[in-house]
Amino acid sequence: MRLILIRHGQTPANVAYTMHTTLPGPELTPLGEQQAAALVSVLASEKINALYASTHRRTQLTAAPLAEDRALQVLIRDGIREVSAGHWEGASDHASHTAFLELVFGWPTDPTTRVPGGESGMEVLERFDGVIDEAAQSGLETVAMVSHGVAIRVWLAARTDNFTARDAKRRELDNTGVVIVDRSADGSWQVLSWAGLPVGPAVEASNAVA
Repeated sequence: MRLILIRHGQTPANVAYTMHTTLPGPELTPLGEQQAAALVSVLASEKINALYASTHRRTQLTAAPLAEDRALQVLIRDGIREVSAGHWEGASDHASHTAFLELVFGWPTDPTTRVPGGESGMEVLERFDGVIDEAAQSGLETVAMVSHGVAIRVWLAARTDNFTARDAKRRELDNTGVVIVDRSADGSWQVLSWAGLPVGPAVEASNAVA
């Protein structure tokens, strides 16, 4: 199965550098709406058999133009919502963002740790896996999911063969950034491309952020 993971479009919380992970969450900015509309052309060459979005409003709004273009129903699943920021909810300072990301990107090696006031890695991966498994068992060739930057990066680091926790820390996924993943016959996952650039056996640090 070919899996297309898409981060939602820009929100006011993104602009303000604020962690906003509670439901239903913010809607899209005008730029975010433009980004969502542009996905129609960005993914024009992809044959998409099913389209999922999380329970956050921003992912559903991002999926809407693509759903309309492909005449697809958006399948809403809570399992692919954003990782809860817990007691960091609403924080906009660099130290809080750094502490949160350091904790969650450690989950691929130790999923037992928990965001204070939030979720453990095991809980996040279990719910995300549930939606991925549903899609894989559908027998469909290509499935797209509109989710969230941190949730996508955590899942990729924990579940794919060529994307590590180090990659998750160093690689940003921009609003409406697209990651294409392939599931092999043995059930393993490989990242094929990141934001339009091919990915080999090991993700290089060319797009790393300090």
